[in-house]
Order: sequence, then structure tokens, then C-alpha cells
Amino acid sequence: MSESLDFLEIEGKIVEALKTVYDPEIPVNVYDLGLIYKIDYNDDKEVHIEMTLTAPNCPMIDMLLMDVETAVNALEEVEKTHINLVFEPPWDKSLLSEEAKLELGML
Repeated sequence: MSESLDFLEIEGKIVEALKTVYDPEIPVNVYDLGLIYKIDYNDDKEVHIEMTLTAPNCPMIDMLLMDVETAVNALEEVEKTHINLVFEPPWDKSLLSEEAKLELGML
């Protein structure tokens, strides 16, 4: 199996793990909300995630970051998860997946 295929398989597992983490104020997971901007996985079994929040002053930030880290770290292919919280570009509704728009009655 090639390294790129391994990465794609692991990235798919990471995405599935992220889809188990829900924003505490919106009934949609963080991936479909469009809060995940970037996922990198390296040979040291480390995941680097760049993510944002729907609002910079989110009161549930600590819980949400912990939930993301816990979900990804639960994968056997992952030793450590690093989360970089960014606010550029700012999140907006255009980042919602089709599933999220359907869930929120926006379609």
C-alpha cells in the first residue's frame, strides 16, 4: 500500500472522528459546520488540525477543543493531536456542508 493511500485512509478516519464532535450550541458536528480548515498527519503519528469557531468569543471553547483532541487521539494511528485555533478567515455560513445545511433547515 502506498504512503499516500495510507494517509488518505488515516485522514478519512480522522474526519470520521471529528464528525462525532458536536458544537454545543448548534446540533451539527464540527466537520460539517466547516470549523476544520486543515488536517495534517505525519510519520510520528501526530495530527495537526487548524480549526476555527463560529464566534471568537465562544464560551464553550475549552470543552470543544478537548472534545476534538480526545476524539482524534482515540484513533490507534494517532499518538498526539495539536490544535491550532485560528480566526482568519472568519467562519461564515458558506462553510457549512450540504448535510449541515439540511440539518439546520437551510436547504
